[in-house]
Amino acid sequence: MNEDRFNMAVRQFLKVVGVTSQREIERIVREGKIEGTKLKLRMTLTAENTPLNHVVEETIDLR
Repeated sequence: MNEDRFNMAVRQFLKVVGVTSQREIERIVREGKIEGTKLKLRMTLTAENTPLNHVVEETIDLR
């Protein structure tokens, strides 16, 4: 495995995930489709053919 190529591929994947996730979060907030003043987010990372199941949770206060 080429470490540099692998590292760049992971970074590219994370960039796409970050940019598209931010767009979707901003869209749902702009459209006013949130009940209450807090947005509870959960991101789950999985990978086929592996036991990977990484969950990140965060709450954003919209006040």
